[in-house]
Amino acid sequence: MEDLKRLLRHLGPYRKDLALGAALVLLETCFELFIPVLMSDLIDQGVMNRDVPYILDKGLEMGACALLSLITGLLYGRFAAKASYGWGARIREAQYEKVQQYAFSNLDRFETSSLITRMTTDVTVLQNAVNGGFRPLLRGPVMLVMGLVLSFWMNPRLALVFVVCAPVLGGILFCIVRKVAPMYGVLQRAVDRLNNVIQEGLTAIRAVKAFVRGEYEEEKFQEVNEHLMDISQTTFHYAVMNLPALQFTMYAAIVLIMWFGGNMILDSTLQVGDLTGFLSYVLQVMNSMMMISSVFLLLTRSLASARRVSEVLDERVVLTSPENAVEEIPDGRVDFEDVSFKYKEDAGEYALSDVTLHIPAGQTVGILGGTGSSKTTLVQLIPRLYDATRGVVRVGGRDVREYDLRALRDAVGIVLQKNVLFSGTIRENLRWGNPEATDEELWAACRAARADEFLQRMPQGLDTDLGQGGVNVSGGQKQRLCIARTLLKRPKVLIFDDSTSAVDTATEGEIRTALAELTGVTKIIIAQRISSVMGTDQIVILEDGRIHAVGTHQELLAGDPIYQEIYASQMKGGETDATQTNHRQEA
Repeated sequence: MEDLKRLLRHLGPYRKDLALGAALVLLETCFELFIPVLMSDLIDQGVMNRDVPYILDKGLEMGACALLSLITGLLYGRFAAKASYGWGARIREAQYEKVQQYAFSNLDRFETSSLITRMTTDVTVLQNAVNGGFRPLLRGPVMLVMGLVLSFWMNPRLALVFVVCAPVLGGILFCIVRKVAPMYGVLQRAVDRLNNVIQEGLTAIRAVKAFVRGEYEEEKFQEVNEHLMDISQTTFHYAVMNLPALQFTMYAAIVLIMWFGGNMILDSTLQVGDLTGFLSYVLQVMNSMMMISSVFLLLTRSLASARRVSEVLDERVVLTSPENAVEEIPDGRVDFEDVSFKYKEDAGEYALSDVTLHIPAGQTVGILGGTGSSKTTLVQLIPRLYDATRGVVRVGGRDVREYDLRALRDAVGIVLQKNVLFSGTIRENLRWGNPEATDEELWAACRAARADEFLQRMPQGLDTDLGQGGVNVSGGQKQRLCIARTLLKRPKVLIFDDSTSAVDTATEGEIRTALAELTGVTKIIIAQRISSVMGTDQIVILEDGRIHAVGTHQELLAGDPIYQEIYASQMKGGETDATQTNHRQEA
């Protein structure tokens, strides 16, 4: 319940709409509850005495109450919808803003599909709880209390039927809610799994078709879809049992009241109008209990969703800017001092161990290593995408934890191993590096990345639409656009994480030549091809998360067996094969 209370703080300006809606519901309920009293007087005084004017007066009063009840109900619907959907929008906005603050280690705790579900389905559940449950939440208790009070006022003896029936219905509803409550959490996790399969299947649709695995993916989807169906059927099978429970109790109460009330009329201790009005209160009291049970079911499901949403909002952001953070990075000097790192605190082994490395400002450094040697992990510590578990990472002579995160990441440009382009035009994607970049600056960055070569062949040039995720360009073209985008940041440290793997060696050489002309920029190049790093000022060889050797190409070729082995495998035929492969990829 605490989770739901905290989320209600996000109502903001919609508190007034919710409060006004509550007032309208109370008015609507009062008008409805006054009608049976008027009906009783109409029958006992007007019909029994054949007083037509009295009947007309009471009829007009009943009509006015009904009309006012309708108007207040319609107005409530407007304000409730405004409050619920406005609240939902603010919660989604808060979640999305919080996710943008997450460090990589925070994102590792949530699956993408789960985050999507929490921002869509779970928020929709909360909206429905307010939009569909707020009215019965207020009407139910008011109608129940007032209906019981008026029933005892009209005839205390008949009202004793409620004393017997109400606890029976309450006990049944309590058992239903207790059974269903934990099932809603299971239901939402099943939605997570379904979304995960959908997202994975659609993202990798080209691979699915290439490997003719459509039937396998259909079977996988069918499995999680049927799992969700089974859980939903079981959950709502129990949830809808409140309706027959209500009907059983209600009709039992009506039978008992008609039996005892009929005998009282025969004994002349009760009038027909009183019995008619009393039956109206019976229906209202039972209906109020039905409302309350429905609210409990809505509340139970909304509590499960509120807990999931709160987990996103309450997640402690691991990486934040310190107080009085330094916002100026003096130069591109990078130092690793006895750095060790592991992704989780309880991990048995470190991904990086005892790394000490010094890169002077303006130097070009190559990093080589086998798959899993933690090359990417090493460079991710520089812009503080992760924090070192032990040791210190310095940029410009200062611990990276002393810098403002935004300033640090603006000063460190990184071309990720997995290239990411967004829906929109090439111009819009390039301006991620510099929103204020002019066309001249955009073309200069494209020339340095050798992207101008294919852009000039495109009819719309920089205004070419890339399609979803950049599907309209090849792998090599995508890499060059990502390089151009990073160059537009004008960073002090420039990191290439195997970002020319899909580019042919001739184009890669041209890119290296263009990058060499950048002065005052520290360049770190992670590569698989030895030709990509041969001309760097120093080469770092990583092995199992440790620095195996550091030196120039000539020094390592003369004295390091691992480097000699890499050189021999690539330069004696291997490089030729790789070149041919890259030519085919680029084409």
